[in-house]
Amino acid sequence: MSKGNYLGCLMMIAAVFLGLYVGVYVCFIGGFVDILNQIKSAEPVSGLAILWALIKITIATGAGWVSFFILAIPGFLKLTKIDLSKK
Repeated sequence: MSKGNYLGCLMMIAAVFLGLYVGVYVCFIGGFVDILNQIKSAEPVSGLAILWALIKITIATGAGWVSFFILAIPGFLKLTKIDLSKK
């Protein structure tokens, strides 16, 4: 295997973990944590913060897939040795 293949494999594996991290942890779990923090807070509940948390929960799947594809597409191109700069 050449360096490009190793880098491509590493990018594909990292894409899976990045997609899961962004989709599940940052957006989905982070949205629920934000709602719970607003409810537990001694200050008045901010409707905008609750709305933002609900938006994060709603777009979690899309955000995970987008972050996956941002890293997976260059990794796939490295693995298949497709050069997009050729005309």
